[in-house]
Amino acid sequence: MLARCLSVSLHGIEALAVTVEVDLVPGLPGLQLVGLPDAAIQESRERVRSALRNSGFRGPLVRVVVNLAPADLRKEGPSFDLPIALALLVASGQLDGPLLANLCCAGELGLDGSLRPCRGILAIANLAAAQNVRALVVPSANAAEASLVPGLTVRAAHSLSEVVDLLHQPQPLAPKHISKAAVTAKITHRPNDQLHPLLGCALGHKALALAAAGGHHLLMVGPPGCGKTLLAQHLAQLLPPLTRQEALEITSIHSAAGMLKSTPQLIQQRPFRAPHHSCTIAALVGGGANPRPGELSLAHGGVLFLDELAEFPRKVLDQLRQPLEEGVIRLNRARQTCAFPAQITLVAATNPCPCGWFGDEEHPCRCSQCQRQRYWSRLSGPLLDRLDLQLRLKHLPAAQLRKSVTGFTPTDLKDQELIGIEQILRARGYLFAILMASSIVTSRPRI
Repeated sequence: MLARCLSVSLHGIEALAVTVEVDLVPGLPGLQLVGLPDAAIQESRERVRSALRNSGFRGPLVRVVVNLAPADLRKEGPSFDLPIALALLVASGQLDGPLLANLCCAGELGLDGSLRPCRGILAIANLAAAQNVRALVVPSANAAEASLVPGLTVRAAHSLSEVVDLLHQPQPLAPKHISKAAVTAKITHRPNDQLHPLLGCALGHKALALAAAGGHHLLMVGPPGCGKTLLAQHLAQLLPPLTRQEALEITSIHSAAGMLKSTPQLIQQRPFRAPHHSCTIAALVGGGANPRPGELSLAHGGVLFLDELAEFPRKVLDQLRQPLEEGVIRLNRARQTCAFPAQITLVAATNPCPCGWFGDEEHPCRCSQCQRQRYWSRLSGPLLDRLDLQLRLKHLPAAQLRKSVTGFTPTDLKDQELIGIEQILRARGYLFAILMASSIVTSRPRI
């Protein structure tokens, strides 16, 4: 008897429909998987066998052939365990075939028959809603994430036997209420976030305002302790609030990367990613045998902060040149091509020289001209040209830094620097960018 069950495979951050076909044929007992499965899917043979036996079902005593169609699409991950088990129950006569009609399933099985969460559920739910499936069956840990997609019937279960019980209800797969917060998530900024200004750093404040208003990439050059990192950390709070469509897209990227365990709401804040300067190309832009998003895509819609920019290898930084222009990173492999969104605001910070004190009035620089040239040669000219705003910051006295990090409000500032920033941000237009460009954009730092 041939049985079918709908499922989904992740291709980067995109979900593609897959049909799980199970057939029982004469021969020695065994389970054969075809359709370009990866190692995790191949191992599902043992998980499915044990889950069926420990859930009180009869294991097949004949040869079982499982096909994942389309056969020319590579599949990965353990999310096919549940559809394989359900289709096997139908093929062996332990479950009625019509119960799986137009039903989409995804979930990993434990040896005891329990259902474990899997990554990319939000992308799977989006595809299921687009295909107008009758319902989506997922593990209970992924129910809140799947229910973020409007108009989709989500059924959650803790084990394989519970899924079978749900299918046998008098009104099978009626809409199930997960939680009100999961369906009606509000996209708002955190109310307690405040901008702690650096006293005496009006140029840095204006650069942040211009970067937030116009989406310009920013490079800050200055000695250690001048506040480059502190300024960069506040840029994500100055960006406009997320729309629901943007929040869905950002949450889907993090879900495909396996960074969402169980969340009842969409991601509400614009991302701020700050990778270490020792990260590899795959970690920054994404990649791998089965491509996954990197830091560049995880910062989509938010801020990517590269501290100690000149310490990054040049071959890693040059990978940013094309994505910064197009807003998307395309990973071409021998067997597949993936596109990851990368609409970011890049903020970079670096020292003017290896010792960090070139040009400072109080601390003499110990670097030679050759050392400074070699230090800056890691940054290619095309990359620096894509950094619209380039400014030089000066070293601030320790007393000013202590006052800055204690949390002043706009009324506490005598020079009212922060109030001017708020006025610019309220405008959020390019008119301010044009008027202020001459006072903010500086030439490339000379070495």
